Amino acid sequence: MPQNIQPDIVLSDPSLYRRITGSLQYLTLTRPDISYSVNCLSQHMHQPLPEHTFLLKRLLRYLKGTLDFGIPILKSNLFLKSFSDADWAGDPSSRKSTSGYCSYLGDTLISWTVKKQTTMARSSTESEYRSLAALIADTIWLRRILSDFDLAQAQPTDVFCDNTSAIALANNPVFHARTKHIEIDHRFVRDHIQQRSIRLLPISTLDQVADIFTKPLSTPRFQALRNKLSVMPRPISLPGGISAQQTNT
Repeated sequence: MPQNIQPDIVLSDPSLYRRITGSLQYLTLTRPDISYSVNCLSQHMHQPLPEHTFLLKRLLRYLKGTLDFGIPILKSNLFLKSFSDADWAGDPSSRKSTSGYCSYLGDTLISWTVKKQTTMARSSTESEYRSLAALIADTIWLRRILSDFDLAQAQPTDVFCDNTSAIALANNPVFHARTKHIEIDHRFVRDHIQQRSIRLLPISTLDQVADIFTKPLSTPRFQALRNKLSVMPRPISLPGGISAQQTNT
């Protein structure tokens, strides 16, 4: 951040910040790559500071350079799969964690969420487990929607999590006193595992695409996960109905 920014000075007129940030919330419906940034900016709508305006302008510059980016509908299978992740106490002011999760139908991204957790988590396992429970609720809803469109999922939906402790907790039939405060989430997740609605699988942190929804990332890491989200530029149409992508193959 530039040295001349005074972080403690409140903006005299925050209405422009609020209008732009509100508009960006709609843009996240088609640009999941900015969901985390917009979520962070939205938490300062009441009293934005100059540092938040600086970050907002930085996001707008990123969007200007990626105006043609979007989510393609890819030809693939119609099996649902989901990814869940969370940071731990990442908010420096409240020490609350951020949940991030997404779902694919085949290779096409169809659902994603970034949300600050409502209560503080006492461990990374707890924050990951809360995110996992929220994702499974969303996944069950997606399974029902797909069933209404005659795309019923005959097999359990694969749900990927990179926290081994959260996976062990979900698969452990014994409930411990130290996890009593997340008993509802624990039973909810276990019920759907036992009903074979979902299948909980481990994934390496490097391959965890939902990581893009939970924290700031380096440019190479961000771009790699953006590619995994299938957020990409539209192919350039050439005369004769040939796309630039086709000419490169």
